[in-house]
This record gives sequence, C-alpha cells and structure tokens, in this order.
Amino acid sequence: MPRRSATMLAATLLLIALLCASVLMNVPYTELSPGPTYNTLGAQDKSGTPVISISGHQTYPTSGHLNMTTVQVTGASYQPSLVSVVVGWLRNDVLVVPHDTVYPANQTEQQAQQENAQEFASSQDSAKTAALTELGYQVGTQVIVASVVVGSPADGKLHAGDQIVAVDGTKVTDPAQVAPLVTKHKPGDTVVFTTVPHAKASTNPDPADESQVPIVTEKAPDDPNRAMVGITPGTTHTFPFTVDIGLQDVGGPSAGLMFSLGIVDKLTPTDLTAGKFVAGTGTITDDGKVGPIGGISMKVIAARDAGAQYFFTPSDNCAEASKNTPHGLRLIKVDTLDGALKALGQIRAGQDAALPSCPAS
Repeated sequence: MPRRSATMLAATLLLIALLCASVLMNVPYTELSPGPTYNTLGAQDKSGTPVISISGHQTYPTSGHLNMTTVQVTGASYQPSLVSVVVGWLRNDVLVVPHDTVYPANQTEQQAQQENAQEFASSQDSAKTAALTELGYQVGTQVIVASVVVGSPADGKLHAGDQIVAVDGTKVTDPAQVAPLVTKHKPGDTVVFTTVPHAKASTNPDPADESQVPIVTEKAPDDPNRAMVGITPGTTHTFPFTVDIGLQDVGGPSAGLMFSLGIVDKLTPTDLTAGKFVAGTGTITDDGKVGPIGGISMKVIAARDAGAQYFFTPSDNCAEASKNTPHGLRLIKVDTLDGALKALGQIRAGQDAALPSCPAS
C-alpha cells in the first residue's frame, strides 16, 4: 500500500476511534433543563388541589398567574457522554454544569433530595412569615426539636417538630439555650425536657399539653466529659390562622418569593395581577428580603414557555438572566417582597416603563 494511502487510512481509523470514544466516554457533568411551573394562585394538579390553602381567615378571589418556576436536573448517577455534553453546551435550553456543583462529593441522590426537601419546607415557613408580616399579622416563634440522632438517648423520646418549652424547669425561648442547659450535667445524669407534641405546639402552649420527658445523658463523641442527648434544636413559626402549601415533588428554597406573593394575593381584596401572567423565582427571608437562586437561565425559558409576560428576578441573578431572555418576557428586578408588590401595582396600572427592569446584557 502506498505510504500516502496508509497514512490516510491510519488517520481515518484514528478519527473513527476518537468519535467512538467520545460517544462511549462518560464525563462528570449534570444537565439542567426547564422544569414545570406552578401557579401559586391555582391548583397543583388535575385533582384541583390548591397550591395554597388558607383556613380560619377570609380570602378573596384572584385572577391571572403568579407562577413559581422549577428546573429539571438529571440524577446523581447519570453520567452523560462527551457528545451529549458538547450538544448541551450548544443548546440554549440545556445547562451543563460540573456534577459536583449539584451533587457534592460523597452525597447520594437520596441525600440531595432530602436536603432539597428540608430547604423547601424552610422556604415555605419563611414565605408564610414574610407574607403575614407584610400584611401586619402577628407571627410567633417557638423552639423545637429540629432533628434527633438515631440511636442517641433522645431517640424515641423526643421527635422532630416537638416544641421545647423548658429544660430542667428553665423556660426556653431561644435554641441557643438548650445546649448549655444540657451540658450543665455530667454524662449519665438525667435531664428533664418539658415538651409539647408537634401537632399541639404554639407560642402559648396549654400546660395540659405539656409532657415531662426525662432523658439520661451520655458522653459526647468528641469529649467524654461533655453530656449530650442527641438533638439539634431549632425554631419555627406560629401563625394566627392556617396557611398550607401543598405542592409535592418540588425541592429547594427558590419558590419563597412566589409563595409569599400568592399568600398576599389570597388575603387581600386587591387582585394583584389584574389577570396578567407573572412568573418568578427567588428565596425569601422572614423579613421579606429576596435572594438569588440557581438555574435562572432555565427558569426564564420555563416561564416564557408557560406563557409568562413578566418575570420577577432577584437582583443578583439579573446579569445571568439577561444573557438569554426569551422574546416577549420582561425581567423585573426585585430585592424585597415589598418591592415585588409595588411592581405588581405598576403592572396593574399599565406603567411598564416604570418597572425596575434588569439591565440588558
């Protein structure tokens, strides 16, 4: 075979080998894509179950949309081929990121889902707190058992969500009080918790609901001289009436702002959207501050695909969201719940030019 032909054949075979390798080679990346959106003013599924239910207080009719947005993420065990990753980089509706940015090293998919569920529950609590505080309602706080270590002295005696009223008769109003009261004891001593079951917890618990729970302490793993019972204390809020957020199979903290807006809309006579389609995202704190989230480029696509005209965007996400804003979607910059409510007022009044927009990329 002539040398030139042999060289071309070798090059062709090498190219074929490289192409095969790129198809078969798995790389440590995760793919994000636009997920479903949910109208916080409407139903969560075909059953008609509301996303937000309020009982014990008057509610008002609403119209339009205040949609929370989601991102679909490939599972922790999924490893795309090099070709899939390159194709994803070239598409506008797929975001390819290093695997460890979504699933930190040594974290299983189940652990990631549990963490997202905890963040989602926390965001609901903050959303309720921010909305009711914005409307002038009194929101209380209480110290609770946030978690119990399996196999610890408290396991089976205290339960996540139980209210901690006192420790050894000392009233507890801050979770930081619990550890010092326990560590006054030596390992092997008994500490007595006064608790109220989660279902009956309140800012002013009925003494008839309180239980005295004695727990024998044990040595802390890191210090044999320190007593421990095996719980993590935390706080939760109590509300003057019932606000339930029933959305299932959604995780993370990014729906906080839209939940708050949905609650406010249902509790006020003013129709906040005036029939317009508004979507958005953003974490929320108890005092109504809006924070940034991940996957914003996928969420704006999801919002526009659902029909949104306006999209509430946390200030810190504006630059990224502006890079690939779908045609026909207006990005509105928000920093607080109050600012989002003022923007809705401008939308109702047709004052689009006055809206605090994200700067164009």
